[in-house]
Amino acid sequence: MRVAGTASPEKRVNTKRANVPIKKETKMAKRLSEEEQRTALNELSGWSRVAGREAITRTFTFRDFNEAFGFMTRVALVAEKSDHHPEWRNVYKTVEVVLATHDAGGVTERDIKLADAMNAIAKQPQGT
Repeated sequence: MRVAGTASPEKRVNTKRANVPIKKETKMAKRLSEEEQRTALNELSGWSRVAGREAITRTFTFRDFNEAFGFMTRVALVAEKSDHHPEWRNVYKTVEVVLATHDAGGVTERDIKLADAMNAIAKQPQGT
């Protein structure tokens, strides 16, 4: 809950790409080439391409439902701030994620940044 007259703290996620705030993109995202996608995926632990679709995917597994839901809550804050939302599904302690930039028709740097942020969030201990 935000109180009138107070500034909300800026959301920062520490990733390999940078410890910077994730901001909303205002320009049209450019779809990454096959080579750019391959290079980016080599740097993203656990992520792979979706067969038959221009998207990337990863399944995160946690200790229990509370930890999985906590992860989704923290990612949701980052996704909302950047105005880039994942396709995801939660069953008990797993969270299946698919990322693609629909208006670009495939994977963009926005997807790579969000995937990197998700990896960083998944590594954080609960409660931080």
